[in-house]
Amino acid sequence: MNVEPSPLPEISAESSGLIPLHELEFETAAEHHTRHVPVAAPHDRVSVVRESLRGQRYDSVSEIVVCDASGLLVGLVNIEDLLATPDETSLGEIMDASPPMVMPGVDQEIAAWQAIRHRETSLAVVDAQGHFLGIIPPNRIFEVLLWEHDEDTARLGGFLKGSSEANTASTEPVLQRLWHRLPWLFVGLAGAILSADLVALFEAQLSTHLILAFFVPGIIYLADAVGTQTETLVIRGLSVGISIERVFRRELVTGVLIGAVLAALLFPMVLWRWERTDVAIAISLALLAACSIASSVAMILPWTLRFFRQDPAFAAGPLATVIQDLLSLIIYFLVCLTIVR
Repeated sequence: MNVEPSPLPEISAESSGLIPLHELEFETAAEHHTRHVPVAAPHDRVSVVRESLRGQRYDSVSEIVVCDASGLLVGLVNIEDLLATPDETSLGEIMDASPPMVMPGVDQEIAAWQAIRHRETSLAVVDAQGHFLGIIPPNRIFEVLLWEHDEDTARLGGFLKGSSEANTASTEPVLQRLWHRLPWLFVGLAGAILSADLVALFEAQLSTHLILAFFVPGIIYLADAVGTQTETLVIRGLSVGISIERVFRRELVTGVLIGAVLAALLFPMVLWRWERTDVAIAISLALLAACSIASSVAMILPWTLRFFRQDPAFAAGPLATVIQDLLSLIIYFLVCLTIVR
C-alpha cells in the first residue's frame, strides 16, 4: 500500500500576497523559483516521505520543504539527511528550522548569496506572512552566481553589460572599431581647434609675458592626470554598484587638496627659477583651480554617460580630456590676465 505524506493546502497568489510575475522587476528571486518540489509536514515520518518520492518527477529534490497545515514554511530537509535517517524519525526532528528565506521581489544576486551564507543548496521563497511559494533549486542559484560574476567582471573592464558585449567590442572587425571610436575622437579634434583659438585670444599677453607659455603644457597635464585618477575610480565604482553620490564629496575634496599641495610645491620653485612673484602666484592659483575642476568633470562625465547607456570605456576619456583641457586653458589665462602685469 502506498503511503503519502499529509496533504497541505494550496496557496493561491491572491491569498498568499505573491506579487504577479509580470509586475516584478527583472533579475529577482521570482524568476527562478519553482513550486514543483516535494512538500511534507513536520510530523511526517522519514519512511513515508521517502516512499512518496518513488515514481514522481520534480523540478528539484535537493530539499524537502516542510510546511505546517496552513502552508507556512517551518523548515527544510536536505535529501542526504532524508536518506541517512532511520525510518521512524519525523521530519521535524531533522529539518533545518531556520532555513534561508527571501521574498519574491528580492534581487537575484542577494537571494543567491543568502543561500550560500547559510550553506544551503536551495533557497525558499515565501510571502510576507511566511507562506511557502517555491524553491530556488541549486542549478538556478549556480546560474545566478555565474551570471552576476560574468556581468561584474565585464563591467569592471569598462563595459556596461555582460561578457558577450565585452567580447564583441574586443574582437569586432576594424570598420566597426572605427565606427565606435572615431565619433568620440572627432570631439577631441574639435576640442584641439577650440584650444588653439583660446590660445590665440591671449596672443598679446603671451607676446608680452612669454614666460606664461612655458607653463601651459604643465597645467594641462597635471589637470588631466588628476581627472584621469578620479575618472578611473568613478568608473570602477559604477561597475560594482557604488553610486556617484557616495564618492562625489570625498573625491571633490581630494581634488582640491591635491591641487593645493601641487600649487604649494610649484610656487617656491617658480619664484626661485624665474624670480617673478606675480607669475608664481598666478600659476599656483591656476593649478589649484584646474585640478579642482578636473575632479568634478571626471566624476560627472562617467555618470552622465552611464545614464544615457553609453560605454564609458569609449567615451569618457576623449570627452573628459577635451573638457578639462579647455577649462584648464580658460582658467589659466584668466588668472594670469588678472594677476600678471
